[in-house]
Amino acid sequence: MGAALRGGGAGRRVRHEPSPPPNRRRGRLSGPDSNGRRARRARLAVSVETARPSLAASMEPGLVGPGPYRATRLWNEIIELFRAGMPLRKHRCRFKSYERCFKASEAVDCLHELLGSNQNFGPEVTRNQTVKLLRKFLKNHVIEDIKGRWGKEDFQDDGHLYRFPPSSPLKPYPKKTSCGKEVIKFPDWNEPKTGISQEHIPVKSITMNSEMWYKRHSIAIGEVPACKLVFRRELTQTNIEEIWKSMTLSQLQKVLGLDSLDEVLDTKLVNSKHIVQNAYNVNKQGIVTLEDKSKELPHWILSAMKCLANWPSCSDLKQPTYSGFERDVFKTIVDYFGQMKEPLLTFHFFDVFVSVLGLLQKHSKAVEALQISCLLLPPENRKRLQLLVRMMARISFNKDLPPLSESVRTRTLMVQAFSRCILCSKDEMDLDELLAAKLVSFLMDNYQEILSVPSALKSSIEEHVVHLQRVQIKYAGADTDATFPPPSFCHQISADEFEYQRATGSQEPLAALLEEIATNKEISVKDKKKKLKQFQKSYPEVYKVRFPTPETEAVLFPEKNKQKPPVLMWALKKPFQPFHRTRSFRM
Repeated sequence: MGAALRGGGAGRRVRHEPSPPPNRRRGRLSGPDSNGRRARRARLAVSVETARPSLAASMEPGLVGPGPYRATRLWNEIIELFRAGMPLRKHRCRFKSYERCFKASEAVDCLHELLGSNQNFGPEVTRNQTVKLLRKFLKNHVIEDIKGRWGKEDFQDDGHLYRFPPSSPLKPYPKKTSCGKEVIKFPDWNEPKTGISQEHIPVKSITMNSEMWYKRHSIAIGEVPACKLVFRRELTQTNIEEIWKSMTLSQLQKVLGLDSLDEVLDTKLVNSKHIVQNAYNVNKQGIVTLEDKSKELPHWILSAMKCLANWPSCSDLKQPTYSGFERDVFKTIVDYFGQMKEPLLTFHFFDVFVSVLGLLQKHSKAVEALQISCLLLPPENRKRLQLLVRMMARISFNKDLPPLSESVRTRTLMVQAFSRCILCSKDEMDLDELLAAKLVSFLMDNYQEILSVPSALKSSIEEHVVHLQRVQIKYAGADTDATFPPPSFCHQISADEFEYQRATGSQEPLAALLEEIATNKEISVKDKKKKLKQFQKSYPEVYKVRFPTPETEAVLFPEKNKQKPPVLMWALKKPFQPFHRTRSFRM
């Protein structure tokens, strides 16, 4: 009997069949046709497994570009892809069967493969990071155990059973305030200081056209007044700092391709003095020199960082006298940076750096955006970031340094140990660790270029300041200001990029609308089915992502056992119809 039951297991992988009667079970399993039936079912089960495409091949999400609420958009996208790609089947636990569930280890395998093939995260996502994300899924009720429990981060990579709730909660997007597009303005030079003669009033320069050219060249015949020299007022240090801030933010807005920086950054929190100090107060190696020496790193931390960065030629320390010395030094550095109250990239600039992650496919633009963004940091943060990332890169490529961990590669260890002290959100975000790991990996590969002063931006600002300090010629009727042209944000894109932007820009609000219809408990079942049918007909692609199979749609409408009323015999009989006389009988 035990062998017979084991032989019938192959059929249950394809479909569920009722058990045969006891008097037929022996003949069914031992007859000549049973072997052929089991062989056909086994071949069918194998064909089902081999025909199933891999999750990486079936999921082709696009890159989430820069912009507001990028972390929220990534969170919602991962939830939708995970729900659509996670295989669900029947499992047994403690002599009881559970339909449409999955093991914890299966969820880790599936989500790890999904994140590794996703352009927004990449193959450097570790299995441990995947487990931490699934813990947050359990906490936010994206998944629940088979008994319906959720809310705790006690998910483990084991054989416990979990399932999806009827609808996984997607994070709502904050409502945008109704305001016009921001245009970054340069300092207004048209307001003269008190006590200054009219000869020194700042004058707007002009843009030449045919009419203005005629006026300028008609002075000889006396059609317009003669020109005269005027002098710009002297620029103060505060004016120069404001110019640096204005032009730096304008360039960052242009690189990110945003209509306004207000969506990702509070520009009032940007300190113009920090930008100027980061641009000019540097040593020969490009490291920032601080004016306040009390904000320098402690000498013992600098010595420990130099020891590992220059291993084995330690200049400040004597050669180690015991094994494991390098691991103790590394632990000391990790503990020091781990106790900081704020990350090196600061809480204020979190959304800016998360937006830059959307440009990583365009290497040059990503580097330029990070150059400008790091220029906004406080000088002490920028210096610590320069020293830390340079040490991390040198340790990762140093083959002479003994392994700092027995189970993790050195590069992965660097990312895991320092990613949170470089980038994290003030309010704990669900994708903090994954986003920080992605950014830190890119920083390590391009730190020399990213953490240097952007030469093109510096040259343009210096030329602009020199232009403002030059002697100007004032002409009558010169009302056009070419000195401060309004920034232009339009640039040509390819047809493929346009189609991608059009598709992604419309699918996100449609997905939110579909989720609202599915979770709305105030409308009747009939109206909900009608609206879902209309949505499926109009937007089949969006509907398929949310409801990939008929089973996922059926969860919204649990079947109720309705008892039909008994049929009365008298209701089937026709009522008595009296005889009606017609004319034919009278004839």
